[in-house]
Amino acid sequence: MYVARTDSWYLERIIWLIAGIFTLTSAVLAWVHSPYWLILTALVGVNLIVFALSGFCMMANILYKLGARSAISGEGRVRRAHTQAR
Repeated sequence: MYVARTDSWYLERIIWLIAGIFTLTSAVLAWVHSPYWLILTALVGVNLIVFALSGFCMMANILYKLGARSAISGEGRVRRAHTQAR
């Protein structure tokens, strides 16, 4: 059984939290206010699919600039490309 690390708030964990908050909030707003809030749910899903297929995530870039760091050693593609250029 896979269990994610919970000892720190690393980048991937923060993204999962934000995606969950956006999805639940838009579902509640669609139920209470207007079904058009389901568009936000669809956008979250599209962003998750884009990340899975391409590795690009706008939220990850924003969080990285704000100081969040990845749990993956090497900090992702940017760092690997930099070390290979040497």
